[in-house]
Amino acid sequence: LEVEYDLSKVLFIATANSLSTIQPALLDRMEIIEISGYSLEEKVEIAKRHLIPQQRKEHGLKSSDIKISDKALVKMIQSYTAESGVRNLSREIGSVMRYSAKRVAMEEPYETSVRPEHLHAILGPTKFDSDVYQEQQSPGVAIGLAWTSVGGEILFIEVSLNKGSGKLQLTGNLGDVMKESASTALSFIKAHADEFGIEPELFEKTDIHIHIPEGAIPKDGPSAGVTMLSAITSAFTKKPLKHFLAMTGEITLRGKVLPVGGIKEKILAAKRAGIKEVILCKDNQKHVEEIEQEYIKGLKFHYVNRMDEVLALAIGLETKSSENGVVKKKGTRKKVAA
Repeated sequence: LEVEYDLSKVLFIATANSLSTIQPALLDRMEIIEISGYSLEEKVEIAKRHLIPQQRKEHGLKSSDIKISDKALVKMIQSYTAESGVRNLSREIGSVMRYSAKRVAMEEPYETSVRPEHLHAILGPTKFDSDVYQEQQSPGVAIGLAWTSVGGEILFIEVSLNKGSGKLQLTGNLGDVMKESASTALSFIKAHADEFGIEPELFEKTDIHIHIPEGAIPKDGPSAGVTMLSAITSAFTKKPLKHFLAMTGEITLRGKVLPVGGIKEKILAAKRAGIKEVILCKDNQKHVEEIEQEYIKGLKFHYVNRMDEVLALAIGLETKSSENGVVKKKGTRKKVAA
């Protein structure tokens, strides 16, 4: 229209699920305020206080016509939605209301109190499978914690060793940063093989295959470094990782563990999956303290600064750190064959 507008006193507020989709030049001119997604408990309360009354009113129903139990809400959140907010949850609740409104209008009998076992008939098969800890005894498998735009997830990292020429193979649709984390972890283990009781010659005649399941989903970021380190070391030493243990953190060639982001979402994902212990960088402790204690009750946290601390907690390797890396405690080094 070629009409001038004075925008000097206008404050623009924009929202996004992921910063990666924002044009860099525009992002550089923004002040970023990060807001974590809702926890499971928060979503249940939002649904009970706001979403259900709103949807009930929009569909012309009374409170006596339809009620949704807390367990049904949890099932809807975990199995029918995958989001950090509640937009899709509101849609699913609306579907339940329409199901009930139709039966009220047709004067057909129906359950006025919706429980988890009723959801399949109302909403159909579940759309998402909840991540659940699967107990395993085999060495070479570690559990990491990942952040996504729809919340946190647990991440299984599998390592297989085969006779070969020392090649490193990475599968699972991994990004460049995650591939670099795998190379860093392997280089650290090679440099300190003696301290870990691993024959250095094994690396020259062993091919290493690292796989992260759900290959159709792209994965990237540095936070899987400690998990890859633990999985590779576990495979070479043939020591399985501690049960019900998950971890997240970036690693360096000097043996340090660095802090990562998305801690709240990762911790809540660990809680949902049945994890009991979590290894984090010491610098991430302040982020855990910001989470309501009722949401993380039952979780035990281990805060570390070095990679040898991670291995001591995860697989019980008897090592201690020094300024230059890892030093073996006094005793006879045990050789491990492939």
